[in-house]
Amino acid sequence: MTAPTAKPTPLLRTLSLTQITLYGIGTILGAGIYVLVGEVANIAGSFMPLAFVLAALVVSFSAYSYGHLSRLYPVSAGEPVYVQQAFSLKGLSTLVGYAIVFAGIVSAATIARGFSGYFAVFFELADTLTISLLIVLLTAIAAWGVKLSVSVAIITTLLELLGLAFVIYAGADKLPALFTNADSPLIPTHLSAWQGVGAGAFLAFYAFIGFEDMVNMAEEVKQPEKNMPRGILMALLTACLLYFIVTLCALAAVPLQKLAASKAPLVLVVEHNTAIPVVLMTAISIVAVVNGALLQIIMASRVLYGMGKKSMGPRFLATVHPRTRTPLTATLLVGALVLSAALLAPLVTLAQATSGTILCIFTLVNLALLRLNWCDQRRDFLALAIPACGAVICAVFLLMQFWL
Repeated sequence: MTAPTAKPTPLLRTLSLTQITLYGIGTILGAGIYVLVGEVANIAGSFMPLAFVLAALVVSFSAYSYGHLSRLYPVSAGEPVYVQQAFSLKGLSTLVGYAIVFAGIVSAATIARGFSGYFAVFFELADTLTISLLIVLLTAIAAWGVKLSVSVAIITTLLELLGLAFVIYAGADKLPALFTNADSPLIPTHLSAWQGVGAGAFLAFYAFIGFEDMVNMAEEVKQPEKNMPRGILMALLTACLLYFIVTLCALAAVPLQKLAASKAPLVLVVEHNTAIPVVLMTAISIVAVVNGALLQIIMASRVLYGMGKKSMGPRFLATVHPRTRTPLTATLLVGALVLSAALLAPLVTLAQATSGTILCIFTLVNLALLRLNWCDQRRDFLALAIPACGAVICAVFLLMQFWL
């Protein structure tokens, strides 16, 4: 008589709608808003808030596709599963999965390198030691348990929000003057100005990337069929509102030329307009950096876990530790790869390829929903137009990236 096969340990389904939404806000905000404000201001000028709103509108098509597909297939390794269900091409699905892991590893490694520069403001340590300690610590947090890792991510997200609150506080009392200043219009009236808004939106688009990481937590979310689409929508709307208000306050508080020239524009806003210690804003920037790296390690490990579970990758990656209820092997592997990339790889070249990789994945996910809707006889205008627009927009952005 054959002994019954032991049932694999599942991931722990523990995240509420609030938790997955805050997780999503953290992945979208990342450290980008603390840097991108100056770069977008340099391109779009006083129309920067409009550029961020336009970017949110552009990314909303892809967010809709992710939200809808996460309801249909609430599993880890979401994107490979979506592509497989739509096109039945295992090779393409596997490639998509590894591309997501690659993007997450490079992003985390790049963040870890950036962290060493911030950390040096407070403590003098060799970059190699600082990077190694950070990645080992974050990998340990990600491996220990989803409650701990997501709790840390939520706490750091709240600290990021505190930093943005400081910026809003710094510029709120100056907003009335911004709306009455004829020299700094907020709505373009000429074609050349709209071109600047479009170019700024192209850059601001990357400030909204991150919501796609949420779908890979689906097996750890309560009632994912309801909470994943809602969480994605709420995270994106919150980020859009925050970006709009923060950019308005930044424009009101600091002259445009100084804002555009600064490498730490939000720190500049707080430093010049409040008594809040600049070291506190620097510390919050460090927290934003650390949060971004942690979320990428969590995301990439879940993708490898899901791929192993769906036989798109090695089966040993699909094992869940019975005590931590996390994909321990996949998490340790991702941590090791992030550490290796941070210490050894030419990250400038890899990072440039990451944004292109994400746009390719977005295009495929939109096409996946388009095909699934067509095959399922959901051929009403919106069911086809929204993913089609998402695919076209992402393909155009991809071409623009190579063109520019």
